[in-house]
Amino acid sequence: MTSKPVIMDHFSAVHTSFVVDFQFTNNITILAGDSGTGKTASFLIIKECMALNPDIMCLNYLDFQKDIAGMIKAAKRKLIVIDNADVLLDDNIRKYIAVDDNNQYLIIGRNPKNLFATRENLFELISEERGEQTVFTIRNYI
Repeated sequence: MTSKPVIMDHFSAVHTSFVVDFQFTNNITILAGDSGTGKTASFLIIKECMALNPDIMCLNYLDFQKDIAGMIKAAKRKLIVIDNADVLLDDNIRKYIAVDDNNQYLIIGRNPKNLFATRENLFELISEERGEQTVFTIRNYI
């Protein structure tokens, strides 16, 4: 499913020697890839920014006991970043996300089931050493 980002088309943040520099081309970005590539590290850097940016909402395994569906449905005009999405999102909330035009999503996980995703939604994390910094970017997966 292709639709333009509704909240932000670019996110950038620096944390110590790490830089997250994501260019979003779709309203739903699914970030997949092998373990240990920096996906959760990127999530944690974005989560730090949530304290200062009211347009960001982050969810991960620590939120497992919470009403994830209720939190997502109540959100308006947010970039919702979900780490461990394979565990947190059931089929009903995935279907809701697929048609939600009030929020934008960065979904970190390996299972795009019921998100009506196409190859335009699938991305992988790229890490590149630039001097003393590690820069995380995303590129099309396929």
